[in-house]
Amino acid sequence: MSGSFKQELFEQLARVGKAVGQGHRLEILEFLAQGERSVEVLSRLTGLTVANTSKHLQQLRQAGLVQARKEGLYVHYRLSDPEVVTLLGVIRRLSERHLAEVNELVGHYLISKDGMEPLPREELLERMRAGTVTVLDVRPPEEYAAGHLPRSFNIPLRELERRLHELPPDREVVAYCRGAFCVLAFEAVARLRERGFAARRLEEGFPEWRRADLPVEQSE
Repeated sequence: MSGSFKQELFEQLARVGKAVGQGHRLEILEFLAQGERSVEVLSRLTGLTVANTSKHLQQLRQAGLVQARKEGLYVHYRLSDPEVVTLLGVIRRLSERHLAEVNELVGHYLISKDGMEPLPREELLERMRAGTVTVLDVRPPEEYAAGHLPRSFNIPLRELERRLHELPPDREVVAYCRGAFCVLAFEAVARLRERGFAARRLEEGFPEWRRADLPVEQSE
């Protein structure tokens, strides 16, 4: 009896593993970690068809990782639990430690843009309170509006070149985006340094900051 119980239990636990065992679904979860999204928006962000996006979301929903609500003709999804962000972090950290392919990809596409150590969350918070740093959110405006670091500037990466004058030139800039593997912050830091700014990345991104119960603001 106990063996049968354990086998059935592990089969149920494996549903979560199966749900996150696909690249597109991990990407969808990263987008939802920024805030609620409709199927259509997620389709645009991921480059998948609406039908394929919906299928992936249904699998994530059946595993209890996302929740849905309907508003008019549209269905909006969100993470079901803050622990989903923790799960994504565990997957990332284990992959970095044990998969050479992950380290090769990160080194080639990300570290090549910025090999400097990122700034830990606690250190950034101290510097924010002391007013010695400019915090730059390079995510799209709708993600910034859903939640962001206090007193951070929102300049999406595509607008950075023409809006550099908005950044104080005499303070270090710390850029952040969707997470540790988000290329936006890496690219922003590289561009800022080319223009003479002292710039670093935040360790990880906004979802991890919020998951650590650090201060967060929302736009009207």
